[in-house]
Amino acid sequence: MSFLADSIYGKDNVKFLKVKKDASNPKLQQIMEATVKVLLKGNFDVSYTEADNSPIVPTDTVKNTILILAKTNDTWPSEKFASTLALHFTTKYAHVSGVSIQIYQERWVKFNVDGAPSQHSFVHQGPEKKIVELDYDKVPGPAQYKLSTSIKDLTVLKSTNSMFYGYNVCDYTTLKPTEDRVLSTDIYSKWDWSPSRLGSLHTLSSGSCDGIFDQVYDEARAITLDIFAKENSASVQATMYNMATEILKKAPQVEYVSYELPNKHYFLFDFKWFKGLENDNELFYPSPHPNGLIKCKVGRKASKL
Repeated sequence: MSFLADSIYGKDNVKFLKVKKDASNPKLQQIMEATVKVLLKGNFDVSYTEADNSPIVPTDTVKNTILILAKTNDTWPSEKFASTLALHFTTKYAHVSGVSIQIYQERWVKFNVDGAPSQHSFVHQGPEKKIVELDYDKVPGPAQYKLSTSIKDLTVLKSTNSMFYGYNVCDYTTLKPTEDRVLSTDIYSKWDWSPSRLGSLHTLSSGSCDGIFDQVYDEARAITLDIFAKENSASVQATMYNMATEILKKAPQVEYVSYELPNKHYFLFDFKWFKGLENDNELFYPSPHPNGLIKCKVGRKASKL
């Protein structure tokens, strides 16, 4: 009557805060607060179809493993830690054929004390997060995998330098064209790495790509904010395409850049009913829903030989 079409399992919401101390000055510290999900793929069918638990690696073991590896390994950057986790689970358990991993990293930033960055005090810049996702199968091997890094919930707003006009108009259209509006969004930017340009999971786990991961993350975030602020945006679509294109220019190790931007509307109050009072883009009503939602995925053009 039935068959098992697919399955995957593991542990979600494994949380830790790691403190890294400078070897020459233990009071000089970094922190990483992360939430990790590790799901295992493999030959677990009998646990579903025959109630045979013998192949199951308990999810509690998965949780313990994540925490022990976080203690005994460098977790910076989280792309490296994801690689370490993937190699561990697929090496230790012969019947584990692959893993799917997500790491959500909170944004903690040092603040100034007496005019200089604190050695060990941080301010939380939530809800913004860094997300790393890794999908890996032992066959065809550690040189092939899917790895992405994301910025999520980076909320921005600009009160001018945003336009929207020249769009399709029909008998259902009520939106008025404008050359000056508020533009606000919760940025979700994701870039897909090229394994052939980074190297195998062993290379990533060794730390050889740490500088690349950190540099591209910082550049992608800076490019996103810079273009958002400076561009007189013709549309959300045009602005997100320009952001993605600029990231691809700066990061040859990246294959694709995606953006998902909700257009968080702010509607201008109409006060003309009150003695003809004009409202020159000064007082708005925030409307949380419904909102526009615009997505795109931008890749590289193949180079001509």
